[in-house]
Amino acid sequence: MECYFGSHKLPENNGLDKSTLVSFHIPEVGIRFKAPFAAINADHGDLAALLALLEFIDTNQKQLPNKAYEIYGNNLKVINGVNHRDELPESFAHLLEKAEKYRKKYRFSLDWQSRRDNPELDSLFD
Repeated sequence: MECYFGSHKLPENNGLDKSTLVSFHIPEVGIRFKAPFAAINADHGDLAALLALLEFIDTNQKQLPNKAYEIYGNNLKVINGVNHRDELPESFAHLLEKAEKYRKKYRFSLDWQSRRDNPELDSLFD
């Protein structure tokens, strides 16, 4: 099952006291999620979007039977960090631990795709 995640910087003074819109999309079941989030930077926002997707998968197993999940995002730094190819800041350690627990439970793949090459990623920000 293909899944997509990402985040988008919100305009300043947006009235929400949030800096980022985190989102994910699971096209096969028609799920789209978007929520404002107080991210410290773009990597934090993308990592939060990935965790929101993984938490959704975890809490909705009746609707999303334990399948092979192919997860795509467009932040190579976050994807490489979660895939243990690069290091992310120590301040993200607890978030990476959560992602690792989900990976052991669901054994998802996590890969990069550019927004330009994938309309599903681009549609996260419509």
